[in-house]
Amino acid sequence: MNDMTPPNAGERQVGLSESAAKRIAWLITQEGDPALMLRLSVSGGGCSGFQYGFSFDNAIQTDDHLFERDGVKVVVDETSLDLLAGAEIDFVEDLVGAAFQVRNPNAKSSCGCGSSFSIG
Repeated sequence: MNDMTPPNAGERQVGLSESAAKRIAWLITQEGDPALMLRLSVSGGGCSGFQYGFSFDNAIQTDDHLFERDGVKVVVDETSLDLLAGAEIDFVEDLVGAAFQVRNPNAKSSCGCGSSFSIG
C-alpha cells in the first residue's frame, strides 16, 4: 500500500509514485489552475487492445474514484478502474527522454511504447 491509499482500500486502487506526484504538481502549476486533477482512463485501441489516456480535469464525475498523494489528485472512472486496479503511475526520466509510465498488474502484455496493453 502506498502513501496515497486509504487503509482497507483493497486492490481497487491506483498508486502514484513520488516522482509522478512531483511532475504532476509541476504541470498543474504550469497550467495555472490549482483545482486540476490528473485523469487516468483506459479506452479501446492502441496496438495491444487497450490504451491509457492522461488528461487534466477540474471536475469529479459520479462514477469517478479519487486517489491522492502529496496534494496531487488522480481521478479514475469506474470502468477504467476495473482494468487499472493495483496499478501505479510513475514518472521516469532517462537518456531517451521523460514519460509517465503505468505499472499495471492486470496487463498481460504491452506494446513497445508502453501506452497500450492487453489483458487476455
